Amino acid sequence: MATKLFIVDDHYMVIEGIHSILQNENSIEWMGHASNADSCLAFLKNQRPDVILMDISMPGMSGIELCKLVRENYPSIYIIGLSTFNQQSFIKKMMDVGASGYLLKNATRQELIFAINEVSKGKMYVCDEAASTLRFNEKLQLPVITRREKEVLEFIASGLTNNEIAKKLFISVSTVDSHRKNILVKFEAKNIASLVKTALQLKIIE
Repeated sequence: MATKLFIVDDHYMVIEGIHSILQNENSIEWMGHASNADSCLAFLKNQRPDVILMDISMPGMSGIELCKLVRENYPSIYIIGLSTFNQQSFIKKMMDVGASGYLLKNATRQELIFAINEVSKGKMYVCDEAASTLRFNEKLQLPVITRREKEVLEFIASGLTNNEIAKKLFISVSTVDSHRKNILVKFEAKNIASLVKTALQLKIIE
């Protein structure tokens, strides 16, 4: 089944450009576009895209604010931040409010399609330039984790419960819980969702 795509951007040329790139792509169904947050929210009252390509800088409500609102009200919709900005603050803010991906507007057709398809499966996609910005920023030094903690982290990212992880690693549930808590502290993550996002952004897991 084709991924239903919607785009929010206040630049018509960007919308037309992306539409042109994707119009012959069978794996993606174009649902339309909005030029601001209000139009997007009005559209979502009656329609449900699988993925939204969302510009970060828009007049009125920003893409970061809109992303947070959409994720709170329509958690089944995945969002890819779309921007000309590669600053760490923009990328991190977008991911922190629930975006599943981040693309720069200089992305190739191949990368755009790959990102949409990856995010539609519930995966994360951050373009190489943005990932590098996150990885090498002083505020996001790689946390030092043990081999066992990395194994636990990979299983957590796969959606396994503590009991399931314990069985796979032949350790007690309490040991898994201890590893889980240690990892959260090391990543300074408030919850598992933000932990997995950060680990993916930093390429600690894939």
